[in-house]
Amino acid sequence: MKTRATLELADVKTILAAAEAEALANQWAVTIAIVDEGGHLLALQRLDGAPPISAHIAPAKAHTAALGRRESKVYEDVINGGRMSFLSAPAVQGMLEGGVPILKDGFCLGAVGVSGVKSSEDAQIAKVGIAALNV
Repeated sequence: MKTRATLELADVKTILAAAEAEALANQWAVTIAIVDEGGHLLALQRLDGAPPISAHIAPAKAHTAALGRRESKVYEDVINGGRMSFLSAPAVQGMLEGGVPILKDGFCLGAVGVSGVKSSEDAQIAKVGIAALNV
């Protein structure tokens, strides 16, 4: 049996605070979602001015990153590369850049998904949030 880290509420708050600060510093109106390793929503924060649909897209990106144990951009690249059949993959909906897994000691603890600006900027916000954990 292995012992592994898990996300706690304090970790979620740390990620949210850092991600929000990055978004506000750049004047980006986004939604930030954090999920556990199974893709279950732990937190959702929609900043003022963020599009309503971003509250659906951010959790989907996070869910995809957590279940796949890799950035959601990987799936976007696969589809853009011509593998359209990947769109039928079960339980994977957020196949757009902006979902980033939280990895520690070879385990996925969860993921952060961001939506509301350019996909690369969404990913930037997610990565800044995760970096605040120092994992």
